[in-house]
Amino acid sequence: MCRNIRTLYNFAPPATDEEIRAASLQFVRKITGFNKPAKVNKEAFENAVNQVALISKNLLASLVTTAAPRDREAEALKAKARAKLRFG
Repeated sequence: MCRNIRTLYNFAPPATDEEIRAASLQFVRKITGFNKPAKVNKEAFENAVNQVALISKNLLASLVTTAAPRDREAEALKAKARAKLRFG
């Protein structure tokens, strides 16, 4: 359920709004237990996703580090290598 919740901080290029929203959607799905909310809960669900996305974007923008940004492609290759070892 949380496959889109990944570290979004300190990458080059920075996380996009779509990536932040996808992580926010997965977070709200996880804490509510809803994959797709009922019509009566849809507005509250979408509002929560929007608020989490906004707060996350603000958080990412305000964090400070002295570390060099990580390369997305290099990190993806590392993840694939770990998955290959784990799953064969």
